[in-house]
Amino acid sequence: MYTNQDILQIAMRQSALDINCNPTDFLASTNIVVKSVIGSTARKYYKEPIACNLVSYGSNIVASVKDEYRSIVEEYIEKFEFYHCFETPNLHWLDSRMSELGQKVCFMAEYFLPNMEKLGQLSCKYELKVLEHKDFTDLYLPEWSNALCNDRAELDVLGVGAYDGDKLIGLAGCSADCDSMWQIGVDVLPEYRRQGIASVLTGNLAIETLQREKVPFYCCAWSNIRSAKTAIKSGFVPAWVEMTVKPREVIEEINR
Repeated sequence: MYTNQDILQIAMRQSALDINCNPTDFLASTNIVVKSVIGSTARKYYKEPIACNLVSYGSNIVASVKDEYRSIVEEYIEKFEFYHCFETPNLHWLDSRMSELGQKVCFMAEYFLPNMEKLGQLSCKYELKVLEHKDFTDLYLPEWSNALCNDRAELDVLGVGAYDGDKLIGLAGCSADCDSMWQIGVDVLPEYRRQGIASVLTGNLAIETLQREKVPFYCCAWSNIRSAKTAIKSGFVPAWVEMTVKPREVIEEINR
């Protein structure tokens, strides 16, 4: 079984593959800038075009940047404390200058990894079932859109469902976003929420994932308190943050 240090090292190795840097760069005491390249083994949801991606595991910023934006990003991450670069008002500085070149701050997220000292088999009053890819065929519905992704259905490899009799009331699903790590998403029907079902499903799916020798990870927006609480209650802890800058037209399309 993995240790917490094993899990962190695996996550850093994958992040390095995602943004074209070295795993040890995330432990440096100074910020590091590298050329933006999405490698063949990057997580599947990384898609061009990307102007830059800022990643921090809590020691510094590693900035993966296209050459034409390098000077702006270098100035930004040296101007402010690294942890303030992921929040307002400082990020307005970056957004304003990148906007002049047709780029805008787009995705911002916090990522969680399992804490092996806190992760444990959880239970609730509903029956739990382990599900596999073949079981998801009829579940690509709006109510399970966090647990499963219809656009990348081939990556949905594992799940844990909660059942009230024959009725599926909660679902956590794993997406095989890269070779070593699977991402967990979870949904619970509105009338069954606030019973701890989401954290039970997430924690149990994390254990199932680890038993398959993959590292589970969990992602949510900083403002999604309910989702962050689910991660923490199920045995996950904050591990790293990312902020991505993309072309203005990509953001406008998302906002339509």
